[in-house]
Amino acid sequence: MPVSTGPADSGSADSGSAATGPADPAPVRDELCALDAVDLAARVRRGELSAREVVQAHLERIERLNPAVNAIVTLDPEGALAAAAAADERQARGEELGPLHGLPIAFKDTHLTRGMRTTHGSPLFAEHVPDEDELLVRRIQDAGAIRIGKTNVPEFAAGSHTFNPVFGATRNPYDTKRSAGGSSGGAAAALAAGFQPLADGSDMGGSLRNPASFCNVVGLRPTPGRVPSHPAGNLWETLAVAGPMGRTVADTALLLSVMAGPDPRVPISLEGPGAAFRAPLGRDAAGLRVAFTPDLGGRVAVDRDVRDVFERQAEVLEELGCVVAEDCPDLDGAEDVFRTLRAQEFNQGLGALLDSDRASLKDSLVWNIEEGRRLTGADLARATAGHARIHLAAVGFFERYDVLVAPVSQVTPFDVEAEYPTVIDGQPQHTYLDWMRSAYFLSVLGAPALSVPAGFTGAGLPVGLQIVGPPRAERTVLEVGAAYEAATGHGRRRPSLP
Repeated sequence: MPVSTGPADSGSADSGSAATGPADPAPVRDELCALDAVDLAARVRRGELSAREVVQAHLERIERLNPAVNAIVTLDPEGALAAAAAADERQARGEELGPLHGLPIAFKDTHLTRGMRTTHGSPLFAEHVPDEDELLVRRIQDAGAIRIGKTNVPEFAAGSHTFNPVFGATRNPYDTKRSAGGSSGGAAAALAAGFQPLADGSDMGGSLRNPASFCNVVGLRPTPGRVPSHPAGNLWETLAVAGPMGRTVADTALLLSVMAGPDPRVPISLEGPGAAFRAPLGRDAAGLRVAFTPDLGGRVAVDRDVRDVFERQAEVLEELGCVVAEDCPDLDGAEDVFRTLRAQEFNQGLGALLDSDRASLKDSLVWNIEEGRRLTGADLARATAGHARIHLAAVGFFERYDVLVAPVSQVTPFDVEAEYPTVIDGQPQHTYLDWMRSAYFLSVLGAPALSVPAGFTGAGLPVGLQIVGPPRAERTVLEVGAAYEAATGHGRRRPSLP
């Protein structure tokens, strides 16, 4: 069984000795953990580095620094080093190498991993070891990535702050007294801290974008169906999607290239090979039509420090040659659509656990499942109709604009001991969902949304900007994100950990 690396035993002797292993091929170079994934993969393919060296470096960094962050919650050093050695042997034999050959990755702890526990952050699944890999996990490993462990999540991925009763809270590498976001908070924190060069995540109401914003990394919520999910309870699900994270836009595109592509078992999966996303992202932004909104047309409260950072980005876009206008899609009814469809999904997926183990579920989760149980057929019909109307309005909006640019999160990283922010710019936030509207309103569009580092507050806290494009236009948002990233360089500012 892979060892746990929760807050109590992250630096255990077992973990350390396994990570070091016998006959180390070379002294560990910590600087390997700062390299972009694209660069790191290229060096391994050229034979300048071995997969074992790369994995070894990341394991030792995890051993030293994970106790302060708690991003990696299950770790398998021996298995990872054995897989890395096998990868080196394949390369030595001249076998064909995948695009992620030799890169270490810890998978989100809601994604099924064969032979490695998948806890969902719940004591009910604390020792659950799946007997199969989820589709995206298999695709990433088939592309040559080396599985090292799992990243922390909120309980059943509910909420955009990563804490649970199994492993505790994940802390923000830029300020360990603050939240790393969620639900892909362990993934984002692991990227920022240099524990892995790429990360998988998922997003219903901001679970890729919010943690990317909080941790100064990149996260892409793809168009539903771009990254098919299997197994899944609802094969027609369009609100929750899986997607890639990286420290750069190019790295994120690299991971998307192996996650994307059709699967006959998933009826909404999109045609077209994922490999197309590996093409260079160069684009001239001159003439790009950008709709710019600091608060989704006045629909969401945004803290002043976030707004101050975000509003300065209009000038950056104009300097790139973009034609910037303040505008926003029609999002009337998005609140009802999102909350209704989310509650339905929670009741469908977790309702049985509410009946059998109510006391083992956090209060916010119980509330959200019960919201689903109160729904009527008329409620669902209204939400479905509203979803269709908003989607069609968005299609028309993107005939006038190439992209929409908005803040990712309405707040900066908040106190890690709080469940969620209760006030934004003087406005009360009554539930664990309220403060996420800047992300989940845009989930309803069915469009790709990329979170990119946009700068820092005076207190040194990261702020993210999301670039949203027409449905199926991942390539567009990645290209615009890469141009913006090159012009600003905010993502190059890395945290200082003890």
